[in-house]
Amino acid sequence: MIYELFYPLKFHYGWLSWLNVLRYIPFRTIMATITAMVLTFVLAPWFIRELRRKQIGQVVRAEGPETHKIKAGTPTMGGALILLSLLLPTVLWADLRNPFVLATTAVTAGYGVIGYLDDFLKIKRRNSGGLPGRYKLIGQVLIGGAAVAYTFLLASKLPPDWAEIRTRLAIPFVAFSKYPIELPLYVYIPFAVFVVVATSNAVNLTDGLDGLAIGPVIINAGTYLILAYIVGASIANFSLATYLDIPAIASAGELSVYCGSVIGAGIGFLWYNTYPAQVFMGDVGSLALGGGLGMLAVFTKNELLSIILGGIFFIETVSVITQVLSFKLTGKRVFLMAPIHHHYEKKGWAEPKIIVRFWIISILLALVSLASMKLR
Repeated sequence: MIYELFYPLKFHYGWLSWLNVLRYIPFRTIMATITAMVLTFVLAPWFIRELRRKQIGQVVRAEGPETHKIKAGTPTMGGALILLSLLLPTVLWADLRNPFVLATTAVTAGYGVIGYLDDFLKIKRRNSGGLPGRYKLIGQVLIGGAAVAYTFLLASKLPPDWAEIRTRLAIPFVAFSKYPIELPLYVYIPFAVFVVVATSNAVNLTDGLDGLAIGPVIINAGTYLILAYIVGASIANFSLATYLDIPAIASAGELSVYCGSVIGAGIGFLWYNTYPAQVFMGDVGSLALGGGLGMLAVFTKNELLSIILGGIFFIETVSVITQVLSFKLTGKRVFLMAPIHHHYEKKGWAEPKIIVRFWIISILLALVSLASMKLR
């Protein structure tokens, strides 16, 4: 909004030539990050007080670890604050005519509504059941499907460089131009929707300890910020993406502003969510942030790389699937408890140790993901 309203003024008033800085994505990304962080820091104390006043507290599942019993009643649904602090700076600093920004923010907001309904029902019923899984999944597929269909099917109204490569699958550590994999639209669209929905639910499963989910979310968003900027950046008509032999999508660079907002809102929230947490994000935050990361993977053509980059989320999901299948097929459990972070809790690891070690692994995976741009 700021970009659209104020940048044109430089052409009409000479003394406003300094507004030229608004055309640069790095500047607007930095400003979005700062805006999101300041918003969170300013609003969080009031927001937490209101959650306490309205008795919007965490409902701990009965079969959870004993150490979690003391967390019952801790204010939850803090993800609503993350969404406000994420979406508002994106609207202010991003180019709202950009289809990738529109689709990504729409999914983030839509998944936030689904998460809000889930959290609301948990609190109302005073149990950890919430919204039935099938309804959550249907809502996620419909919202994600609409956003993906918009960016995959309306080729005539979208950037030509995206329309040309939108159904090509990028393989990590493999040159994009030399080994292309072209998928039919009827295959790629369901695949892209699966990536978005799976990432959303994976982040949701990871959100089980104080700061455990938001840390990797910030790290992932920071990595996507770099990836988005590189796939869209041209310096003196020299394309960085072409040089690195990764997908070149000029309009995807604008997603850096969204990523900056995620980082700023995430850091601000982590101040209050770090152990011992003063507030939890709830499904309103985890589902929305995961959906946003999934859309970033699709629009930067890093759907497969997201398995490496989001390795923590992937491992958490696989641990749950493995546990369920093993118990149904053999009657035995592979882990002491799933998701896997609870397994380490049962083994006696202190909660901060699990959290920080998972963050370290996430940083390592982010570095490997960035290195994949050169190792081809």
